[in-house]
Amino acid sequence: MIRVHATCVSVGGAGVLLRGPSGSGKSDLALRLVDAGALLVADDQVVLTADPTQALVTATAPARLAGLIEVRGLGILPAPTAPSAVIRLVVDLVERDAVPRLPTADANRLAGVMVPHVALWPFAASAPAALRLALAALTSGAPLVPAAFDEVAA
Repeated sequence: MIRVHATCVSVGGAGVLLRGPSGSGKSDLALRLVDAGALLVADDQVVLTADPTQALVTATAPARLAGLIEVRGLGILPAPTAPSAVIRLVVDLVERDAVPRLPTADANRLAGVMVPHVALWPFAASAPAALRLALAALTSGAPLVPAAFDEVAA
């Protein structure tokens, strides 16, 4: 079991771990996802428990922070929550210019388990939709990063 500085939401039952430094937009993106129907698992601090035999990492909130999210300008508020979620996607929050247009497939080792990974700018209006599409691709078994458009069109 490890504790990480991150935020986790459950989108349709799939855990998304949002990572980035303080002020990078973790809570903001989580709030927009929750507003669209996701459930908050943990904000600011996430407890990760690995089951390497099943290749799963489960996220939960530290008891003191459970059910709470920081809303900039309003403070710490309750939010709709899920008690836990299996992490299906790790998202590193980066500056707009650091997001690759057509990335290559990537995964991160999280608590000893490989988990698909992407980098996104959290303040894009499309960020919640992009995460939902990424999760849908992963759930369907489609590659998260398919061939380039010119290869598909050929």
